[in-house]
Amino acid sequence: MQRRMLLISTGMLALAPFAARADVLDDVTKAKKIRIATDLALPPAGMVDDKMQPTGADVEVAQLLAKDWGVELEFVQTTGATRIPNLQTGKADICISTLSVTPERAQVIDFSKAYAVLQSVIGAKKDLALKDYADLKGRAVAVTRGTTQDTMLSAIAAEHGFRMQRYEDDATLLTAAVTGQADIVATSASQVIQMGLKNPARGFEPKFVITNFDLAVGVKKGEPRLLAKVNEWITVNLKNGELNAIFKKYYGFDLPAEMRS
Repeated sequence: MQRRMLLISTGMLALAPFAARADVLDDVTKAKKIRIATDLALPPAGMVDDKMQPTGADVEVAQLLAKDWGVELEFVQTTGATRIPNLQTGKADICISTLSVTPERAQVIDFSKAYAVLQSVIGAKKDLALKDYADLKGRAVAVTRGTTQDTMLSAIAAEHGFRMQRYEDDATLLTAAVTGQADIVATSASQVIQMGLKNPARGFEPKFVITNFDLAVGVKKGEPRLLAKVNEWITVNLKNGELNAIFKKYYGFDLPAEMRS
């Protein structure tokens, strides 16, 4: 009898930390505030307007989510490289920041269902004829450190004879392209278009597609209730057209029909 009670007591002690632990959704509900990691230096997904207020596609998605959940929104400024660490360290509750779904990332964080899409491209000045990776031989390709472009191109750079030129965030990459520090970039198609608009004389344009990615909300591992709530919210707002309206406003075209059905 004494041994049985000891085993029960030991088991209860082992379970106590798990029973007492409040998950992130509980924290958001109690605080009535959600902290969302978003890059505010990556137009048109995230930026600040002339009144220094956050704006952009991902900004509006975050604002819509907070409004629908009835909680205050706090933006956590992030870069491509710090999006996942912000989740892992608890600095942000979720991440809405052009976060593309990859097998490598799925090992360390959880992803919601897709709420948008991203076309990843090689971009360069108009006078550069680049049709495929063979045309990059002997050249430098600028990327933002820690992005999917960095990961994918690093794996094939030696094979195709080009080198990587890394920048710490998307804003610095854009500046490098606009000011002549970089002639070829690997980033999103929308970012390349912004480069062309910033300095028409250099005439940056997409050259060829690297790949197409689903964009999803990032959630820390081990938060199934929060992930389920995010997925439910995305499903509702894809069907009612809210997420498509935001996407079309900033990117100029609709989300794929299969996402909206």
